[in-house]
Amino acid sequence: EVQFVESGGGLVQAGGSLRLSCAASGFTFEYYAIGWFRQAPGKEREGVSCISSSDGSIVYADSVKGRFTISSDNAKNTVYLQMNSLKPEDTAVYYCAAYILNPLFPLWLPQYEYDYWGQGTQVTVSS
Repeated sequence: EVQFVESGGGLVQAGGSLRLSCAASGFTFEYYAIGWFRQAPGKEREGVSCISSSDGSIVYADSVKGRFTISSDNAKNTVYLQMNSLKPEDTAVYYCAAYILNPLFPLWLPQYEYDYWGQGTQVTVSS
């Protein structure tokens, strides 16, 4: 059974930092890419960042470049999202998700390509 355990969300003031964790089980971690997505109230879910568990390739959405850092610990089957310089517009439910890697396709894929999703963790940034 595939499971994600997301943690690290919470309430923080603007300019602060949070570190999200996504611990995965039930699939062969190194064959997958892990992405972070977020959904703010009244808005569509959007991609934040993605990392290949195979070669460590990384992509970021423009809105978080320079502020967020994604990393992976394959020994722990866990992906992290370090979020610095947080802004009120970063407020959202953050989800991790996974899809199986295919060398024919780029790392940044549409949401519908993801096979597994976590339950989400709330991040609230106050002004």
